[in-house]
Amino acid sequence: MVENNVRTVAAAGGGERRNPCLVCVSTVAKSVEEALVEMRKAKEIGADVVEVRLDLLKNFNPSHHLQLLIKNRPLPTLITYRAIWEGGEYDGDESKRVDALRLAIELGSDFVDVELKVAHELYKLIDEGKKPENVKIIVSSHNFENTPSIEELGNLAATIQSTGADIVKIATTALDITDSARLLQLLVHSQVPMIGIAMGEKGFMTRILAAKFGGFLTFASMEGGSESAAAAGQPCINELLDLYNFRLIGPNTKVHGVIGNPISHSKSPHLYNPAFKFVGFDGIYLPFLVDSVSHFIHTFSSLDFVGYSYTIPHKEDGLRCCDEVDPIAKEIGAISCMIKRPQDGKLMGYNVDYLGAIAAIEQGLTELNGRSKSDSPLSGRLFVVMGAGGAGKALAYGAKAKGARVVIANRTFGKAKELAEKVGGEAIVLSELEKFHPEEGTVLANTTSVGMKPNVDHTPLPKEALKHYCLVFDAIYTPKLTRLLREAQEAGAAIVYGTEMFINQAFVQFQNFTNLPAPKQFIRDVLSKIT
Repeated sequence: MVENNVRTVAAAGGGERRNPCLVCVSTVAKSVEEALVEMRKAKEIGADVVEVRLDLLKNFNPSHHLQLLIKNRPLPTLITYRAIWEGGEYDGDESKRVDALRLAIELGSDFVDVELKVAHELYKLIDEGKKPENVKIIVSSHNFENTPSIEELGNLAATIQSTGADIVKIATTALDITDSARLLQLLVHSQVPMIGIAMGEKGFMTRILAAKFGGFLTFASMEGGSESAAAAGQPCINELLDLYNFRLIGPNTKVHGVIGNPISHSKSPHLYNPAFKFVGFDGIYLPFLVDSVSHFIHTFSSLDFVGYSYTIPHKEDGLRCCDEVDPIAKEIGAISCMIKRPQDGKLMGYNVDYLGAIAAIEQGLTELNGRSKSDSPLSGRLFVVMGAGGAGKALAYGAKAKGARVVIANRTFGKAKELAEKVGGEAIVLSELEKFHPEEGTVLANTTSVGMKPNVDHTPLPKEALKHYCLVFDAIYTPKLTRLLREAQEAGAAIVYGTEMFINQAFVQFQNFTNLPAPKQFIRDVLSKIT
């Protein structure tokens, strides 16, 4: 019967659907009137189900207000009356709270959520024959501390099922991104309708991949921002449907993503997901907040997870996890892209950072000085790189390959010296760069994270020092115009945005991910909108 319920509600969503997983928008209304407005809005923006949180309503009167909410619901409704001891706001008489849930069932709310701890009390209150056939009871458990082992989760699911639950809901807290794997595993093997969510940024993938791995329902907020989210890590419905193309995700959808820490600033999902959809490629691209690359790779080893971009600080760790590495990436000592080869599951590492950045810098120099007589406008030129991590190495090797003389400036001298020796260059400490007076025509490239969102008022080098450079490049692309670039422009230097490096390497990575030619103009148009 629950399966019929799924099909009926899912069919109401309209448009193409490759999965039956319902999208439930959680309201955070403070009054019944406001809740009814939000319920109508939820329907307009594409939700399948709307969750009404009774514990958030002020002056809530069950007998009067439940009738209003359920009778006037514009779409299937989930009634939740969350107690304070399970992360909600209700702190009153327990028997009154459970009785309100009983009333919601009798009035015909499509779904009613009750916590495992009091499920038996609710079932005792439901008179024989008083539960309408179309009302489904969700018995839920919320763990705000961690994510238990797969054995413990399996036992918990069995305990919930034994209460008579129509739908099992388990929400845990992801302390590491690999915790998500246990929830997804639980969904795949569940014999009953199940909602499995790992809360927090490290559990974000469970909210999206519920569609691929058989989740009954996923939650979304009405709008972006933590104020409108009913739980940590919850995406807004527009993100879910329009950015992650939630309803187009199916069992065969291939999972890609960007591995970094931090990762919330990344624009990569905003670029690859629309591009995948544009060419009809069955793939999804997610942000992965990763602490340990090797642990992540080992955990998500199935052929469902097939391709990754790498960003700060994991480009070197990524290389160490590869089975095979292309010669340039090996020389640089860092990768920016990893592909899982379908025929044998081997991990292939590439570095495409330098291609995008060097091409953009050469273009900037050509616009500044006209066509170079040599093969590259970088030939013979002094090239100062700030940072000696993965991106710094890529720029240093790329500049060296074009005939530039390289200077590495890094926070720690040892790392700067190590890289400088590899490219036949000079090394200095980053703090000394302010007093460094380069020759005319020198290029400066920032590959540190200084100035990246949210620290947009930071800069790796004072404005006064920038007047010595003819061109300044910043690998950061959020924001597009960093403080470093703005002040370089004011000091009279030409500037090259990090978005140019990002877009040039995106073309290459798209082809690596899909085996299809990149839709270059489409990708440029998307990037201009998101930056």
